[in-house]
Amino acid sequence: MIIDVWSDVVCPWCFIGKRRLEKALSLFEHRDQITICHRAFQLQPDISSTVRTADYLADKYQMPAEKVKEMQANVCAIADGEGLCYNLDETLSGNTFDAHRLLLWSATVNTQDELLEAMYTAYFEKSLPLFSREDLISVATGIGLNQDEVEKVLDSDAFRDEVISDRTLASQLGATGVPFFVVDMKYGISGAQPLEAFTQTLEGAWAEAHA
Repeated sequence: MIIDVWSDVVCPWCFIGKRRLEKALSLFEHRDQITICHRAFQLQPDISSTVRTADYLADKYQMPAEKVKEMQANVCAIADGEGLCYNLDETLSGNTFDAHRLLLWSATVNTQDELLEAMYTAYFEKSLPLFSREDLISVATGIGLNQDEVEKVLDSDAFRDEVISDRTLASQLGATGVPFFVVDMKYGISGAQPLEAFTQTLEGAWAEAHA
């Protein structure tokens, strides 16, 4: 089975959803027959500068700073329950188009999951940005990717069309946000649902595919 996962590297629920999917797969007896494919989805496709996330959220949702801090603290508590140590106080928001291009390229060298994990960890647990060429090179080379190859991707338009296509497909499938999981292009899970939602979907999809 193939599980397509639409996510953004600055989406706190996406890292939580990744952990819940991984837990569900650890309990799934056919785990070795599952392929996971990252799909690009930009939550802030039109952002052109880098700003404090707290300020960005306050402006976007027209809410006071105290409410934003409360909202972020709630997300941190939920992440903690998944074994993640979020630090959202100093995170920045910016354009993730190049991060997605690099992630799609990394699948061609079989390091997509490792790079996605490194990006999530850098951003959510270390408050490191993921928006500039230098930011992305640092994360990618940190997991052993060849710097020359990484720079070649970032300095080109490689995977530009694929990022756009992923967003279009997500819209066609009815996704309005992320994380969004689709099993064999038939069964969707919207959001970082509880573990049971993942296990039930996996079991149901497998049973139907092998009826």
